[in-house]
Amino acid sequence: MIVKTLPLSAGEQQAIFGGQDRFLKQIENDLHVQVYCRGSSCKIAGEEKDVFQAIRIFDKLKTIAAQGAGIEEQNVNYVLDMKEEMKQEDLREIDGDIICHTVSGKPVKPKTLGQKKYIDAIRDNLIVFALGPAGTGKTYLAMAMAITAFQNREVERIILTRPAIEAGEKLGFLPGDLQSKVDPYLRPLYDALFQIMGAESFQRNMEKGLIEVAPLAYMRGRTLDHSYIILDEAQNTTPEQMKMFLTRFGFGAHVVVTGDPSQKDLSPGTVSGLDLAKRVLQDIPDIAFCNLDSRDVVRHPLVQKIVKAYENYEQTSSKPKPQRNR
Repeated sequence: MIVKTLPLSAGEQQAIFGGQDRFLKQIENDLHVQVYCRGSSCKIAGEEKDVFQAIRIFDKLKTIAAQGAGIEEQNVNYVLDMKEEMKQEDLREIDGDIICHTVSGKPVKPKTLGQKKYIDAIRDNLIVFALGPAGTGKTYLAMAMAITAFQNREVERIILTRPAIEAGEKLGFLPGDLQSKVDPYLRPLYDALFQIMGAESFQRNMEKGLIEVAPLAYMRGRTLDHSYIILDEAQNTTPEQMKMFLTRFGFGAHVVVTGDPSQKDLSPGTVSGLDLAKRVLQDIPDIAFCNLDSRDVVRHPLVQKIVKAYENYEQTSSKPKPQRNR
């Protein structure tokens, strides 16, 4: 058992410890240490390795607080999950990489190392595949990059598409015309556009044909030059659809393909175009594959726990069971 002193100002304590010290209690429980604060310093007591780990955690959270960003539960969870891997400079690099701002002025930026690598891959490659569970920011960050490129006149238009897979319902039984039938499949794309670009700007550019949101089937027979093209929910494409989509790629175009391989709505026995593309294209220059996992989930902390629980279950159930000796 050792005790170490860590300088923490009153402002830093308020930012890091959270309301009613809930983040402090979480750190104490996770690292098996006790923290006592008086004035502008805190004493950390526990086993030597745990105490030094706690000091590193507090230093990383101080880095986030110093950037002017409020400490949220997601920040604490992520720093604790990545305590062995993350360096101080990683946090500065992540927090300082602002892609754009929403219409309300909120900065859009990566929040994890996985998201930072994803953004860097989009900047460095012409085609990027992002694979990961729900809540990892695959689509939202791709939309932010597309809107930024469009506003900077790096591309002439944005094209967003999804396969209209009938997940449990037949399109023919849904009310309304064709547009109203496919709109529910594209709603997440509209939501991201409204939040980052604003409804008025989106509507104006859509009327001009500079922003297009359409089902994947509408891409057939087209060549898309000087465009930022995002294919969402790509795990629900067939190999033929994926090949068709990727061959729409034209001069001056950028493509981002996002999908969650664990949430396929394809008919049983149908091969996913996303799975096949990973096997076929992974060694081609200017094409990058980014794998995000439960540590990159930036929704409610409970979502991260749900995703992690499913990952653990799938890993356990996929292991071959030992055969009994007869």
